[in-house]
Amino acid sequence: MDYLQGLNPSQQEAVLQTEGPVMIVAGAGSGKTRVITYRVAHLIRSGVDPFNILVLTFTNKAAKEMRERITKVVGMEAKNIWMGTFHSVFAKILRVEATKIGYPSNFTIYDTDDSKSLIRTILKEQQLDDKLYNANFVYNRISSSKNNLVSAAEYQQNEQIQAEDFSTGRGKLGEIYQIYTQRCFKAGAMDFDDLLFKTNVLLREHADVLYKYQNKFKYLMVDEYQDTNFSQYLIVKRLAAINENLCVVGDDAQSIYAFRGANIQNILNFEKDYPDLKVFKLEQNYRSTQNIVNVANSIIANNKNQLKKNVFSENELGDKIKISRAFSDNEEGKIVAEAIAQERALKGSRFLDFAILYRTNAQSRAMEEALRKLNVPYKIYGGLSFYQRKEIKDLIAYFRLTFNPNDEEAIKRVINYPRRGIGDTTIERIMIAADQNNITIWETICDAPKYLDSRSSTAVANFATMIQSFQVMAKSHSAYDTALHIAKHSTLLKDLYDDKSVEGLSRYENIQELLNGIKEFSEREDIEEKGLDIFMQDVALLTNDDNDKNKDADTVSLMTIHSAKGLEFDNVFVVGLEENLFPSQMSLNSRNDLEEERRLFYVAITRAGKKLSISYATSRYRWGTLTSCEPSRFLDEIDAKYLELDFKQQQKAAGNPFFDDERSAWQQKETFTKPKPAAAPSPKTTSILPKAHIPTEGFAPSDTSNMQVGMEVEHERFGFGKVLNLEGNKPDIKATIFFKELGQKQLLLKFAKLRIVT
Repeated sequence: MDYLQGLNPSQQEAVLQTEGPVMIVAGAGSGKTRVITYRVAHLIRSGVDPFNILVLTFTNKAAKEMRERITKVVGMEAKNIWMGTFHSVFAKILRVEATKIGYPSNFTIYDTDDSKSLIRTILKEQQLDDKLYNANFVYNRISSSKNNLVSAAEYQQNEQIQAEDFSTGRGKLGEIYQIYTQRCFKAGAMDFDDLLFKTNVLLREHADVLYKYQNKFKYLMVDEYQDTNFSQYLIVKRLAAINENLCVVGDDAQSIYAFRGANIQNILNFEKDYPDLKVFKLEQNYRSTQNIVNVANSIIANNKNQLKKNVFSENELGDKIKISRAFSDNEEGKIVAEAIAQERALKGSRFLDFAILYRTNAQSRAMEEALRKLNVPYKIYGGLSFYQRKEIKDLIAYFRLTFNPNDEEAIKRVINYPRRGIGDTTIERIMIAADQNNITIWETICDAPKYLDSRSSTAVANFATMIQSFQVMAKSHSAYDTALHIAKHSTLLKDLYDDKSVEGLSRYENIQELLNGIKEFSEREDIEEKGLDIFMQDVALLTNDDNDKNKDADTVSLMTIHSAKGLEFDNVFVVGLEENLFPSQMSLNSRNDLEEERRLFYVAITRAGKKLSISYATSRYRWGTLTSCEPSRFLDEIDAKYLELDFKQQQKAAGNPFFDDERSAWQQKETFTKPKPAAAPSPKTTSILPKAHIPTEGFAPSDTSNMQVGMEVEHERFGFGKVLNLEGNKPDIKATIFFKELGQKQLLLKFAKLRIVT
């Protein structure tokens, strides 16, 4: 058991406890992945058949990393573990069992865009106001219902739901849900939520199937259990009911996905489901400095609804956490960009060692502008993924039709792309004929002369013949050969090649990259099934994190805190710590919502390994209006002894509560009162905040190329100071300056913007 030697006592205990219900409470940076992988490896070393182990994760990336680590311990037996995301594992099971609930085994998986497209079609057909019945709103309503296991029929029978819909003027939502469900079924398609919803239906209504998988999965492990919703909770509970060898791993302090349906009570109340539960707490943080861990602890301690734990670090003490105040969001961006450039120049850090985290996507603008001005390369996470690009989705729609010709959304996408003379009127006639005759759109297309005039029917029949030829090709050729054939014979490849614009070239190159990916898939030795249909299933279940091809590029990372979960960086800047922004204004009416916001702040802090900086602005543009901002109440919750304020009047004599052993009174307000529109800070608030240095009238930076020790200088934010030392060579000369009210600081002259006084 040499693999146990590198574990601390708590980790070892968690790995060795293989029987019965187990909960591993894993604090941030506590080696959670190592514990999960070694626990699975230990099960196999102890004689458990890997075919009887199910490990559920929330990203394919996490599953891949775990499998690779397990392979190093137990060898190729790791290939036989059932491991993957909830959606990928249960999609695999549904492929086998789908016919029991009336679906074909080759069902299509609709992504969010497909689902919303179908909803828009239904709204148009029902002649409903697409502003009142916004497609995003309708989609989210249906998704939420499925995650709570409310079917379309149950939705329409629920008096409370119906009353709520009618009170908002959306009394047709239940009917839309019903039509949407019928259309998906008719098209042989499941959306993402169906993969869990239909699994619950399968396990609930077919006792033989439930018994089969209960006996197959003798040992279950669930990662990030705090992020599970009701649907996921029930699947796990059902599968574990016989053996109860269930191990859940998570951290309630990092539960931040309530808006997606995640229920923190699943982890908080886990012991109620399993009274003989054994709990192990992983409390040593290996990622962050002691100061960062202490700050995180002081924040999360304010939550009442939590599993208590004592997270600690034995790493270096580290720098204090810097709090910066800016006069505007643009100046906040400037402060952050200059700090990154300076830190990189002084310490030789890579750009990829830095991350800027914010509460809302809109905050990226000021950061981007400031980074561009200093030529700092950056990447925004959460943007359009490779598989969401139009040209990729177009070709994939052809792939989907090859294996499921009833796929209505795929038909609508490519029946006339590239153009083949099948106009909107013809498509509408096809859909009407299908509806009137209660047949699928594909059946209508295959019998086009019966429903269309001769001119239209010829083009439609040719389209049907082409798809049928692709189906024949797929049965006898590899994934790559089939994909290349489809790309060529659909004329999609030629259409993109003929477009000689910059955008056209990029789209053509993206198709080539997709084909390269399929070629690589076809040649993999770690999987047995290599058909294009299997590749399609993998693609349908990918997340943005899984297909990011430039994740190792040397760029600063910009992302929302939600996107940052699970990541870590040496240097982290958390920006926009202002009331009504962070915490969000929408979170101030209930304790549960406010505590989730605090957990979100905790997640942001614990992404940092070596250095953490936090900033806020005293004014920010919102909806085109310059608005005064107050510092976030969360800043007041940080223990003052871990902080360094990067603005004037820090000394205790100035009465700054950060330097008294007391709580700051930044936020002397009721926590749960209805939020008021943002206004200028009250006198009580502003009297507590240090006053900023007001630059001399007409302030302009001097030429510092001939700076000398002993000179007196002025900085627009730090005030007046004296140059104590100069070191380095041009253009990277570093100055040590003693500022009268801030103390000693080191600045790179090329970024410092100093005015020479004498």
